[in-house]
Amino acid sequence: MRIIPLLHWLGVFLYFSGHTQAEHPQYHSPPEVVIPLKVPDTSRGMKPKGWLSYSLHFGGQRHVVHMKVKKHLLSRHLPVFTYTDQGALLEDHPFVQNDCYYHGYVEGDPESLVALSTCFGGLQGLLQINDVVYEIKPKIFSTKFEHLVYKMDSEETQFPTMKSGIMEEETVSQFEFQEIGNSTLKQSGIEGWWVHVYIVEIAVVVDNALYHQFKKNVTKLKENIFLIVNIVDSIYEDMGIKVFMFGMEIWTEKNHVEVDAVKRSLRDFCEWKAENIDARIAHDTVHLFINRTLRGLTGLGYIAGMCRSKFSCAVVSFGGKTLPIIAIAMAHHIGHNLGMSHDEVTCVCAEGFYRCIMNADNPPIVKFSNCSYSLFWGYTVHTAKCLHYTIYTKDIFSRTRCGNGVVEEGEQCDCGSLQSCSKDACCLTNCTLSFGSACAFGLCCKDCNFLPSGEMCRKEVNECDLPEWCNGTSHMCPDDVYVEDGIPCNESAYCYEKRCSDRDTQCRQIFGQKAKNAKNTCYKQVNTQGDRFGNCGVENFTYLKCSMSDSLCGRIQCDSVAEIPRLKDHSTVHGTRVNNTTCWGIDYHIGMTIPDIGEVNDGTECGPEHVCIQKKCVHLSHLDSDCSPKFCNMRGICNNKHHCHCNYLWDPPNCLIRGHGGSVDSGPPPKRKKIKKIYLIFPCLLLLLLLLCCLIYTCLKKKPKEKKGNIQPRPEKSRQKTQTPSGK
Repeated sequence: MRIIPLLHWLGVFLYFSGHTQAEHPQYHSPPEVVIPLKVPDTSRGMKPKGWLSYSLHFGGQRHVVHMKVKKHLLSRHLPVFTYTDQGALLEDHPFVQNDCYYHGYVEGDPESLVALSTCFGGLQGLLQINDVVYEIKPKIFSTKFEHLVYKMDSEETQFPTMKSGIMEEETVSQFEFQEIGNSTLKQSGIEGWWVHVYIVEIAVVVDNALYHQFKKNVTKLKENIFLIVNIVDSIYEDMGIKVFMFGMEIWTEKNHVEVDAVKRSLRDFCEWKAENIDARIAHDTVHLFINRTLRGLTGLGYIAGMCRSKFSCAVVSFGGKTLPIIAIAMAHHIGHNLGMSHDEVTCVCAEGFYRCIMNADNPPIVKFSNCSYSLFWGYTVHTAKCLHYTIYTKDIFSRTRCGNGVVEEGEQCDCGSLQSCSKDACCLTNCTLSFGSACAFGLCCKDCNFLPSGEMCRKEVNECDLPEWCNGTSHMCPDDVYVEDGIPCNESAYCYEKRCSDRDTQCRQIFGQKAKNAKNTCYKQVNTQGDRFGNCGVENFTYLKCSMSDSLCGRIQCDSVAEIPRLKDHSTVHGTRVNNTTCWGIDYHIGMTIPDIGEVNDGTECGPEHVCIQKKCVHLSHLDSDCSPKFCNMRGICNNKHHCHCNYLWDPPNCLIRGHGGSVDSGPPPKRKKIKKIYLIFPCLLLLLLLLCCLIYTCLKKKPKEKKGNIQPRPEKSRQKTQTPSGK
């Protein structure tokens, strides 16, 4: 596919002839002064923890804004590159406050959009209410928490149409092959789209003029860029796209490409980006912000350039525009990188709305049309493979480089930035160990030295896990091993992948401590329906009905539910009455990206010697097992690598020889010391000695009493011998 640069014209009323100050943008309409009032949480049972609410009165109406912090927007170790006056490249990892960027909605308008920041003591960002876009920001020097709200008018009279600088017929022809039989999407509405989350990693480069426009204040410049990225991310939420900023570069000394000629500027910047940024910052696209006008253009970008090194870039005009306008322009150009061309006259983004964010005029609209959805879907599914990642597993570094904080091939250690290395006694800035250090990281490394053999480095977390110990010669803890699949646990359950899969436990995790597993009739009734509340999986966007034999392996069914849980977005609790019993479960629909906690866990018992595996009830013999307790001579248990983990008195591999326990995978457990036998004898001897002493003491104490008791009076007869008999 041939890549085409696309020019975007914007009405000149937004700015003067290129000399308007970036920090003093021009507004079309006067603002309203509002004082946001925080709404107390009076409905704790309804609104999940973490939400904030504010009441604002403008436009003749009261609006209640509900918002929560974004979890992922800025990289935790976001690098900022600058240059010295000698042209040397500097890298810094400044503190980035990432708990003050919000998204949400406006009460009463399910199609609303909220992208606000509270990083600077007030609310700043964008609101879209009833298809009207507003900018809000704190009023300078106000002591009453006053804010200014500007209406960003999108009427045709405010944004006169100016065509793009290329032939639209040529642009559309580039995407005919991408429709993949979905040409009807252009005539359909956008409701009902089942979306998956795609990650767009962006980096921003700031030209020298914009750096000087902010009076060389790097902190202020970063804050404005972060505000823009926050708005862009919120704009793309409806498409299931997560925008994540991974790095920034500021041309503090000079521009590294000419920014005067429109097409040449984009071409030169993309070439410079491929040779420089690609090696330093992980990204899917890089945008250059310049503080000048481009003959009335909002910017310039390549269509379908995403995931292609020399074309995943754009140039955005910054000067003289408000931050929301710049954010909408940036979102527009990211759209081009994602394969979206300009909207045609038949494209709609809502009922009666024909001017959407990908309109050639680039109006202040934050909704995408059905045409944009169609083009994006075709491009991302078949071409833009770099977006098919999850934010939790994708590496944030693109290439091997000493100083990125990740130990890679050829490095003994990596302490990261200069500031981090100054606090690390074990690792040097050249990614080698300091003198006398044996290690710098790892569970078996402490104070730059290996932990001794037999020191536990990973404790077992449950009855289906096994411990590991250091070997004394490595900084690494042995691989995590656990009990072999199919070993009984918790009376009626089995271990599977380090988890004791028990239905009662799973119900308690979802519905609270009083919940328990439901009767089998619930499973048979619900999981044979084949809907999002009861099924045995999804195939080709269709829910599969469970067979009777597999009904226990569909979705978990619970009873005795005393409380409705606070679930994540788009999750629904469902109750079904079966034979005077309420069968409780939760749904999981196509397109959701959060883990499915409502499906029966693999390894869960579904009959005598049967477990659920991939929605099927199978016999234990189907599990991969080459080990048994008999193989371990009944003196140990098998691990997931099919080796014996011996009891404490026996040694691996077969638990035949007396020893110290463990397995060939766990590392050596602490050795038994013979002196311990003596420790056992001493208490016994002491006890015997104590008993003997007590016995002797008792005997000695009793003997004097016996002597005293043995002194008897003289017999009566002896006394009578001395007396004269009476009567004689």
